[in-house]
Amino acid sequence: MPSMLVLATTAVPDHLRGALSRWTIEVVPGIFVGTVSARVRDELWNAVTEVVADGAAVLVHPAPTEQGYKIRTAGTRRRVPMDFDGLTLMRMTAAPPPPNQVKRMQGRG
Repeated sequence: MPSMLVLATTAVPDHLRGALSRWTIEVVPGIFVGTVSARVRDELWNAVTEVVADGAAVLVHPAPTEQGYKIRTAGTRRRVPMDFDGLTLMRMTAAPPPPNQVKRMQGRG
């Protein structure tokens, strides 16, 4: 049975955005919403994970969980979903150091 999904993308290739727009609508830049079957949803997610590269993506879709949805992520993100006794919460990771600080750290080696 088809169900709704929300897919948020950041810095992904244009051809991926085109492929996603065949099955969903892009309500604002990088945010795709649609109603598709589980098989189509999984195929779209596979396409995203194969080409996300330096970009990032988050998929939210219905699931038989306490919250009623599941979160999937791909690419480099500061927010990482973590399971806490059956509830998915988002954990923030440390911000990467500024580029000039990285150069100074490399010069110490």
